Amino acid sequence: YNAKYVDGMLTAALDTLTDAGAQEVELLRVPGAFEIPVIAAKLARRKRQRPEAIICLGVILRGKTTHADHVGQTVSHQLAGLAVETGVPVIHEVLLLENAAQARARCFTAKTNRGAEAAHTALAMAGLLKQMP
Repeated sequence: YNAKYVDGMLTAALDTLTDAGAQEVELLRVPGAFEIPVIAAKLARRKRQRPEAIICLGVILRGKTTHADHVGQTVSHQLAGLAVETGVPVIHEVLLLENAAQARARCFTAKTNRGAEAAHTALAMAGLLKQMP
């Protein structure tokens, strides 16, 4: 859902990774934010080609019910647990936002683009883990 906003973050993330010299980027798309933890878990638990980091991008817009809050909390909980369990950095940029104006500010502007921030965090965490014994 909210693909145009996610695509804005994705473009910034891919540009940041490319600029940093990332050699291999695997892109997987899911139907909605709630499905992100399933695919992230599958990637983090791979025996072969285990990623150095996983970037999760999504946009959840609040509506008139509490559904968005439940989805956001569940996704956050699952992604945090997955990172701790597997030792693979899972970079959480599944945004729970009030409205389209907030989404535009976080997904389309260079200064505050959460996709670029996610890529920088993934690169930093992957580098840090490589330094550890």
